[in-house]
Amino acid sequence: QVQLVESGGGLVQAGGSLRLSCAASGRTFSWYGMAWFRQAPGKEREFVAAISWSGGNTYYADSVKGRFTISRDNAKNTVYLQMNSLKPEDTAIYSCAARIGALPPDFYDMAYWGKGTLVTVSS
Repeated sequence: QVQLVESGGGLVQAGGSLRLSCAASGRTFSWYGMAWFRQAPGKEREFVAAISWSGGNTYYADSVKGRFTISRDNAKNTVYLQMNSLKPEDTAIYSCAARIGALPPDFYDMAYWGKGTLVTVSS
């Protein structure tokens, strides 16, 4: 069982930056592929970014490519999402998710989910 707790959300103006963190419980964090998802009001959850268990491979949705960076620190059991050049359309609840071993092909079939942190980008 893995518990995930996100932090770092808040209100930011368009063009600004935020860094989200996702702290995971357990001693086997380095075995897990990790991902970030978001869900805007009235919309379905969408994939944002993912990182392999080793950190050697990263993946991004086209909408955030070049603006967001996912990273992990296995010594701290934490995965990060650095968000730059934020836009109002990035407003959403951001959740992290984990799956042991390889990431699923479409990233959605994750085993563990956090409750999320709210990011609001004002225009």
